[in-house]
Amino acid sequence: MIISSGRRYIFVHIPKTGGTSMALALENRAKADDILIGDTPKAVKRRGRIKGAQTAGRLWKHATLADAEGLITRAQMADYFTFTMVRNPWDRLVSYYHWLQGQSFDHPAVALAQSSTFSAFLNAPATVRSLQASPYVSYMTDGAGQVHADLYIRLEHLADDLAPLSDHLGFVPDLPRANASPRPRDWRGFYSDADAGLVARICAADIARHGYAFDPS
Repeated sequence: MIISSGRRYIFVHIPKTGGTSMALALENRAKADDILIGDTPKAVKRRGRIKGAQTAGRLWKHATLADAEGLITRAQMADYFTFTMVRNPWDRLVSYYHWLQGQSFDHPAVALAQSSTFSAFLNAPATVRSLQASPYVSYMTDGAGQVHADLYIRLEHLADDLAPLSDHLGFVPDLPRANASPRPRDWRGFYSDADAGLVARICAADIARHGYAFDPS
């Protein structure tokens, strides 16, 4: 998450959507009083600024707007240009699985990915519950249930979708490639018909809202 009072924006970082690249691009042009929350170089250097902050939820790079209440107000969420990045859910889940396989920290999702096929990981009750509980819009919703989302940037349509953000910032963010998982780029081969259908059901809201399909045109 990045909160910029100087440029009046809030960037919410949804996992495995290209958000690290966006965070790096934004912090490259960060103002002195920008609040950077995460593990990018400037965010690490500025961690002391948020130490001890009392917030409604966990304050980390993937914090939701509701989590960050206390550090930012609902009035700021409504007033600032609040945006995030999203990704085709079928692609995102393949990326997430392969990313987890390369991790070494202690977490149930890491253990599950490292001991399971992709199909078994996807169908595991814990994975299904997690996806159902966290559609993209949930990251952009405050503690009162109000959605603050001026822009959803689709990773697959980056050049087109960046335009409103560039207009707001006054410059075009230059996104580097970051956190790419080592796997084939065509994610469709990882899915059986049943598994593709499972994602279609549990991510139906995201798919409908952002115009995604299993076989994108």
